[in-house]
This record gives sequence, structure tokens and C-alpha cells, in this order.
Amino acid sequence: MPDEPPIPESLRSVLERSRSLGFLGPGDIEQHVRNARCFDPLIPLNADVLDLGSGGGVPGLVLAEERDDLRIVLLDAMSKRIAFLRDAVRVGAWNERVSTRLGRAEELAHDPTLRASFDVVVVRSFAPPAVTAECGVGFLRPGGVLLVSEPTDRRDRWPTEGLSQLGLAAEAGINYKHTRIQALRRVAHLPDSYPRGVGVPARHPLFESH
Repeated sequence: MPDEPPIPESLRSVLERSRSLGFLGPGDIEQHVRNARCFDPLIPLNADVLDLGSGGGVPGLVLAEERDDLRIVLLDAMSKRIAFLRDAVRVGAWNERVSTRLGRAEELAHDPTLRASFDVVVVRSFAPPAVTAECGVGFLRPGGVLLVSEPTDRRDRWPTEGLSQLGLAAEAGINYKHTRIQALRRVAHLPDSYPRGVGVPARHPLFESH
């Protein structure tokens, strides 16, 4: 990604704290921000965005800093990470357009205040493909898109038949040097039974990736 803007010191400080707490994986801050910026071209203006399994705040906090047109919910199942994210939102003065939710995706995707409420769900380092698709789709409005950061190899992670059970269809994503953003569009009805209960998508995945 040529001509990248510098990282604001306030964002760098927040992400360094995230890393010191063990919420952000290895690698320098520049690489984490670079990966987060890869989502940006596929997110429309003024979108409602959910960061699924926000963890250490990537990509959610980077998008909050660099896209002031977005309304963002940071979702995570660990209370310590949510406490960090809430503090980061306060420090960044993003409170008016960024919020947090604590809980499991399998349960919160059935919450009427969150179900079918987002134009975009962004996902990085969350779970295997079948789990990611099932846990993410319930938050999408019809026509919304699930954006997944994944390796650049050409394995078939998103079989058409498996995605169709969830009303999803794979679209062309964007390839970068070190990562790929795969787009999965909600194109059909999602049965009320999805996602299944806590842990079930992982124990009994709807499809296998090759």
C-alpha cells in the first residue's frame, strides 16, 4: 500500500498498550496498522461496522481513527479486552460513534439490537472459515458484507454450497502482498437458527475448507 499516511501518536500509544497487555499479536505496530488499512477500500461511506472478536483493537480502532464516517461496534467475549477497548475509545474521543459489546458472537447475533444491524462485519484472526461465517452472518443486514483477513494462498476456504446454507456468497476480494481480504455477501435469507449455540459452530462446522 504505497504512500501510507503516518500513524497518529495517539493510535500508536493505544496499540502499544494493547500489545503490552497481550491483546495484540507479534509484529510491529506499523504492520498491524497496515493490515487494518487493507479493509478500508471495501467499506462504504457512512457504514455501520461490527469488529467481530475485536481483541486488541485491530482493525476496529484503526478504522475508528481513520474513518470518521463510520459507526463501529467492537465485540469481544473477554471482559479484560472489552475494558481495554472501552478505555481506548475514551482516549481516542470516539465515544459518539464507537461502542463496545461484551459476549459470545453466537449469543449476541440473536440480540435484536444487533441482529441484521450492520452493513459490514470485519474479521481478523477470529476462527476457521466455517465458524467465522456462521458467527458473523447474523449481524449482517441483507446485502451486507463480511470482510475476512486471510492468508494469500489459493486454498478454497469458502465453498459455495457451505456458504449458501448461511445465505452468503463469496465475492472478489483484494489481494495484498502479505494478506488478502475476502468478501462474503449476504444474498439470501438467513434461518433464525443461525448461528447455533455457543461452541456448536466450532464443534460441528457447517463446511470444511480445503
